[in-house]
Amino acid sequence: MRDRALLMIPGPIEFESEVLQALGAPTSSHVAPEFIEVFGQALERMREVWLCPSGQPFVVSGSGMLALEMAVANLIESGDKTLVLSTGVFGDRYADLLRRYHVEVSVLRAPLGKTIPLQQVEETLKEHRYKLMTITHVDTSTGVRTDAKFLAAIARKYDTLTVLDGVCSVAGEELRQEEWGIDVVLTASQKAIGVPPGLALMIVSPRAIETWRRRKTPVSNYYADWGNWLPIMEAYEARKASYFATPPVNLICALNVSLERILKEGMETRFERHKRFGAACKAGIQALGLEQVPTDSAHAAATLTAPYYPRGITGSEFLPKVKDAGVILAGGLHPDIKGKYFRIGHMGAETAGDLLATIGAIEAGLQGCGYTFELGAGVRAAQRTLRG
Repeated sequence: MRDRALLMIPGPIEFESEVLQALGAPTSSHVAPEFIEVFGQALERMREVWLCPSGQPFVVSGSGMLALEMAVANLIESGDKTLVLSTGVFGDRYADLLRRYHVEVSVLRAPLGKTIPLQQVEETLKEHRYKLMTITHVDTSTGVRTDAKFLAAIARKYDTLTVLDGVCSVAGEELRQEEWGIDVVLTASQKAIGVPPGLALMIVSPRAIETWRRRKTPVSNYYADWGNWLPIMEAYEARKASYFATPPVNLICALNVSLERILKEGMETRFERHKRFGAACKAGIQALGLEQVPTDSAHAAATLTAPYYPRGITGSEFLPKVKDAGVILAGGLHPDIKGKYFRIGHMGAETAGDLLATIGAIEAGLQGCGYTFELGAGVRAAQRTLRG
């Protein structure tokens, strides 16, 4: 039994014991033969998880924000035209990041809880020549999932590079980088990848690598420059030691363990499990009479759920009561509705039992706040969905 509350936020998530054991093992040298083997395995396994056999993996010490910056810092140059598709806070943040690089930034922003129509994206790409388009697969602030497959197809039609922010999707939502033709897919370790925070992860397509090689100007961010990291990745995958900056040895060992477990489950099975868990959580929330931020279940994420509080109930009242019932949830993040909703993460190694315990804790929190509903309705609805 856990001696603490169950962590059901959109990252960090609950981590498997084998992953934590790898993290807590004695730290080896970053040039020790056993670590070189581990790092090489992790790079190879990333291609299998991303479903991108021809891509180049990068594993760098840093947060998801570093991954966002690395992707664009290497692909754009001053004066380039870029297009940002925003479905929440993290799309807007990508636009802010891009402006630091002195490029022209256009933003297509979806209304709260909605996605951007594919036709609008195509019309925009057809009207102007954009070098790069960023897509947030799942925006953690809204729980809205975009149609990455078709957005990437539109971008390729107009010869536009694509960068997919998969921080809240990789290893959870269905994602087939090579088949869908996405140039860069990035994430952070603490979400569905299932490793404590500290790793910026991405896979880069051959087309994107070639674009980077043809740059006319140096990459302006020294730490993020693929030119410094690519020889390191190539060396470790060839089972040779190399050095640019000391790698986070234990985090990479934990990553290798987690990737192995993800692949043991199988990507198709994993996609389906996350889809089923996401639907079960949303069914439970709906049965309790709570509305959700995504306006259509067709574009609601499988990795998190974003319900509104009932009228008259606040997060400062509700969330502590849920924690008292044994589960930690996240408050709102989107500035327009920050105090009106909360977020439930359900990704990675979390189980059906974890999900049902979470719905039960939400019921306890609502009951403690005086909300009127049929006790047990949420848990029963989630159970029915889990059973299929």
